[in-house]
Amino acid sequence: MKLIIIGAVTLLNVVLAIYYFRLISLKKIRPALAMWVFFFLAVALSLFTYLKEGDYSIWDNILNTADLFFVGSVTLTILFFGDRSSRFNRFDIGCLAVVIGIVIFWMFTHNHFITNLLVQGILVVAYFPVINRMLRSGENHESYLIWGGMLLAAGMALPVSSGDLALVYTLRAIISILLLMGLMFYMDWKKGRAK
Repeated sequence: MKLIIIGAVTLLNVVLAIYYFRLISLKKIRPALAMWVFFFLAVALSLFTYLKEGDYSIWDNILNTADLFFVGSVTLTILFFGDRSSRFNRFDIGCLAVVIGIVIFWMFTHNHFITNLLVQGILVVAYFPVINRMLRSGENHESYLIWGGMLLAAGMALPVSSGDLALVYTLRAIISILLLMGLMFYMDWKKGRAK
């Protein structure tokens, strides 16, 4: 059963990456580059510290492993095909400073467990640029299908997450995605009422 779930989560992330590429290249969505750069840095550090903390393989935290491919692909797609509004602003640079601070903490302490928990904080902070952008523009620039797929992948990965850090990673993803999708829905509802 675990092998089937690992395959399904991996396949879903590949399909989502391809679909995200299509949406961005066709200019149907305008995701925030900063959010995805933060995601990439944090997901990579999360997986690295998870593997260093215990005797785990990349398959024991399949959501983190599959997310690394997905967020890396999305980040590169936005960088090369995203519109100008997806670039960094002052708010994003402030968030990046937090990310760098946690990386420096890990470099000096080599405390993998605490660093991994702090990285989960980065992954929450990574949502701030897209939330800030939505609130400033009054528009939702994100795809329900993409975020719904990411939520599905997290839900599928939950029963096969090995260890406390994998469980924290997966639960954080589920809660964060649900909150973001709630804001997306609210922004669309508010915009629809204004018409």
